Amino acid sequence: MKNMILEIMYLLTGLVAIATGAYALTDKKHKTKIGTGIFWIIFGVIFMAGKNIPSHIVGILIFVMGGLTAFNKVGCGSQELSSEEYREERSHKIGDSIFFPATSIGLIAFAVAQFTDLGGLVGLGLGSIISLIFTLVVTKENPKYIGYESSRMLQQIGSTTILPQLLASLGALFALAGVGTVISEIMSGIIPENNILAGVAVYCLAMALFTMIMGNAFAAFAVITAGIGIPFVFSHGANPEIAGVLGLTAGYCGTLLTPMAANFNIVPAAIMEMKNKNGVIAAQAPVGLALLFLHIVVMYLWAF
Repeated sequence: MKNMILEIMYLLTGLVAIATGAYALTDKKHKTKIGTGIFWIIFGVIFMAGKNIPSHIVGILIFVMGGLTAFNKVGCGSQELSSEEYREERSHKIGDSIFFPATSIGLIAFAVAQFTDLGGLVGLGLGSIISLIFTLVVTKENPKYIGYESSRMLQQIGSTTILPQLLASLGALFALAGVGTVISEIMSGIIPENNILAGVAVYCLAMALFTMIMGNAFAAFAVITAGIGIPFVFSHGANPEIAGVLGLTAGYCGTLLTPMAANFNIVPAAIMEMKNKNGVIAAQAPVGLALLFLHIVVMYLWAF
């Protein structure tokens, strides 16, 4: 049941990407319509049929996508938002109820993950579909705009859409390559023996820094926990549940500080058309650094 629902979610995601490619190819004013169209169609095909495509073919397709991005062949077309006057009028009419559909995604995802055996990923997909229905009910807009607006938003975000998947894969490769062991050997000559506070501080800082590089705390967690957490924190008697959770959320502090976390920091800036592409990071930096310091304190006091 779970796998069947996930396959449906992947199919729907792929259809949205392919529709984006089709919009790009038919956009006469699009300066890079061929490259953009190929990029999104490949992306959609991988989501829809990647399970049945040989892995080396998928790898080649991803290299093609990377090449299109590297040579600036992926861009945003002539699709535009509705007029400023129309949006102002609708915002006054709809009011704060517009936040209900967006909030429902997280609530539904949490409920599905917490009270069923389907898991959080299925919950996120179901939450997105139900939220879309709520959006149509709240805004009373015509469903025909769904494809157009999805295409506009994806083209506006651009190739950074694929960055989270690539970084997660890179984290898995690092773990398999034994990067954690190498880090452990390096840290053994830096962290004072039996110094719990130093171990905790380095563990949290390394999680944040590696997450800033990887853009994904989950990808960093396996590598840094194997290289620093286990030998310098857990081996000294830390409660694995407390230290493990705090180690992961210390990585999230790094997520607030890096452009590599594209879906958190770059995508919002693109959607809101901010002049400073790193404006989201600049606003979050003080909070991220303060939370990182608190993680070190809390882990040291509560995990032992």
